[in-house]
Formats: sequence, C-alpha cells, structure tokens
Amino acid sequence: MKRVFLFLATNLAVMVVLGLVASLLGVNQYLTRNGLDLQMLMGFALLWGMGGSFISLFMSKWIAKRSTGAQVLTQPRTAGESWLLATVQRQAQAAGIGMPEVAIYDAPEPNAFATGANRNNALVAVSTGLLQNMRQEEVEAVLGHEISHVANGDMITLTLIQGVVNAFVIFAARAIGYLIDQVVLKNERDGVGPGYWLTVMVLDILFGVLAMTIVAWFSHPRHRELVEKLRRHGVNFLSRQSRPSAEGALAGKTVVITGALPGITRDEAARRLEAAGAKISGSVSRKTDFVLAGEAAGSKLEKAETLGVRVVAWDEMLRILEGGE
Repeated sequence: MKRVFLFLATNLAVMVVLGLVASLLGVNQYLTRNGLDLQMLMGFALLWGMGGSFISLFMSKWIAKRSTGAQVLTQPRTAGESWLLATVQRQAQAAGIGMPEVAIYDAPEPNAFATGANRNNALVAVSTGLLQNMRQEEVEAVLGHEISHVANGDMITLTLIQGVVNAFVIFAARAIGYLIDQVVLKNERDGVGPGYWLTVMVLDILFGVLAMTIVAWFSHPRHRELVEKLRRHGVNFLSRQSRPSAEGALAGKTVVITGALPGITRDEAARRLEAAGAKISGSVSRKTDFVLAGEAAGSKLEKAETLGVRVVAWDEMLRILEGGE
C-alpha cells in the first residue's frame, strides 16, 4: 500500500509541476478557435514528455529507496556488508566513477538495480534474496553489470529516449484525435467534442505501449555490450547449476544453502558439498534432499519445513560428510 501511495503521490506532484510550467509558458493553449496549433502542441508535448522523464530521473534515487525500503550502508555491521561495500568501491574505481550509495532491501527474489541522475552520485541496491541465493562470484558479476550501467550513463540515455517517445505519444494522440473529431465525426461545434477526448485516451494507451517496446529495444543491445565488456574485464558469469562429483557422501543429493553458516562462508561450504557429490540449488522444491540452514535463513527454511524437506545445521552436515548419517 505504501508503494502504491508513493507512486500516485509522485505522479500527481509531477503533473502539478508540469501543469504550472505549461500554463506559465502558455503551451497548453494548443486548441484554439481556429483549430489545432501544431507548433504550440509540439511545445506542450516536449515539455510533458521530456520534463516528465527528467523529473522522474532526478527523483529516482529518492523514489527507489522509499518504494523498496532500501537501507543505505554507511557503517557495515557484518562481514557480508563489508564485502559488498568493498566490491562496489573497487568496481567503481575501475570504471572511473564516484562511489555510489550502496543499499540492501528486503525481497525474496534475487534482484539488483542502479539509478541516479549523476554517474558520480548514483545508487546501487541489491535484494536480500540475491545475497542469500547467489555466491559471491555471481553477486560480483551482477554488481559489475549495474556499475557498468552507471559508468555508461545508461540512465541518462534511456531518459532521453523515453522523453522523445513520450513527446511523440502526446503529440500524435492529440493530432490524430483532432483529425478524427473534425473529419471523421464531422464535429461542427466550437471546440472539440467527446470524440477527441476518447480518441486521445485510447491512443495515449496504445502509443504508450509502443513507446515501451521502443525503449526496451534500445536497452537490449546495450545489455549485451555490457556483458561482453564485463567478460573482457575478467568477470566470470557462473552457472547456477553445479557439477557434482559422481562419488562421495552426497552423491546424487540436491542441497540448498541459506542463511549465515558458523565459521565458514557459503561459497566455501558449497565447494565442500560439491566435492562430496552434492548438487547445489538456489531454490527449495520437493526434489531437494537437504536444506543447509544457518542464521537468518528466511523464506527458504519456511518452504523446506512446509514441504517436509530435511533441514540440517552445519555441524550435522559435517557428520553426514564424514559418513555418520
């Protein structure tokens, strides 16, 4: 509910600001007694299209932190948070940008994003699900991807593209709406009729969907270039599917690791389990044999208990590895 309220309040504020600016500049008077003033309409479309996109960009950090509940890391409290800050700082230095704000937000899905209008004052946020479900090498690759977005100025580029297509949507919908109202429906009254407003509403939606596909088309090649750039800089994108040994105490067993383990990192634990033949998985299902749970295990532990999957602590897993099951 908080996110919905924040979204609506933000959009209302943007509309009020742009409405006032449009009134001051006089570009909202594109419908005249003599017809449609195309030059005035173009000014109105550019103001709303580009203005809305850039206001959203400048507010993006504030909106992102409040909509996700992200907590910015200033003083790390755990070894994992220290590693996260150090990794982002190292990658930012390598990319030649300022240190971004680093935040963690509570969400079970593995996810991360970067935003901000300034490449030297951006925000990089990761979900708790990403930190719990991925190994450090994988998390580092994801962080590198987000840092590359910031370094390449992708937020500015996509804002410009979004602004242009938004302006096209606003201009085209109103021009076509006026044409239909006057030519097709043959409206003879002063001003425009209901046909104009209905057409504008429908075309705003249809052209808006088209605009989204155009922006997505521009972003996809950029993603592929970023991945290749990361690979050239030595980032390895590891498969989540492990390659278990054919022999060992856990041969043929599927294990999910969750939470903080005592005295060992999850990466080190995963390597030991794989050496014993286990297949490491990122999600719990009925096919899971063990859930290795540490502190703050979260939703995976709850799902394991619901499905009746065997849950073990690290000391019990050590006994299994030693053949004491």
